[in-house]
Amino acid sequence: MTHKAIIFDCDGVLVDSEWIAISVERKMLAELGLHYETTEFQTRFVGLPNEAFYSELAKDYAKLEKGAFPADFHDRHNTEVWKLFDRDLEAIDGIRTLVEGYSGKVAVGSSSSLKSLPKKMKLTGLSDLFAPHIYSGDLVENGKPAPDLFLYAAARIDMEPQDCAVIEDSVNGIKATVAAGMFAIGFTGGKHADADLENRLYEAGARDVVSSHSELCKRFHS
Repeated sequence: MTHKAIIFDCDGVLVDSEWIAISVERKMLAELGLHYETTEFQTRFVGLPNEAFYSELAKDYAKLEKGAFPADFHDRHNTEVWKLFDRDLEAIDGIRTLVEGYSGKVAVGSSSSLKSLPKKMKLTGLSDLFAPHIYSGDLVENGKPAPDLFLYAAARIDMEPQDCAVIEDSVNGIKATVAAGMFAIGFTGGKHADADLENRLYEAGARDVVSSHSELCKRFHS
């Protein structure tokens, strides 16, 4: 591949966090009466910025006619997730080899908050690979699936959109990539990936889908 830059999503691409977050979220939501199948949950919610995620949950909860969505859900959710992150969060195998062997520019474009994104990068030992080009969806007006974050990241590394490839594990992220006019590569190497994720990423507009960073090495180091 001849792309001059790669923009990476974080959760589920750089760090294996999605399986942790999804397990906590689905358990806590089920306790509220909100039950989601795996495919539905991942297609609708993975990759969304927090504000959009909680807005969608509130709409679903309103249909249950149980009153307002619990105001403390966000804080309780964060507490439980970070207990597990501190214990179990790891970088996805092969990312350091991929980035260190790549001759172009790299950046991170993640829906994670300005508070949590640096913590995840530091906890998994990846900060040095990307700093200072680590960008949160909090920095733009519209989160994924809008293209704003990827366009913002490209501008910060002085790249035109058409010269950038994006590595994404979510339908919302792939849609954002396509909207930004960038080359969309789906990634299914996270523990949260189900058997149908590859198909959903292609349907969302991925030009290619890989299951590991070693596959990406073959594409970008050739």
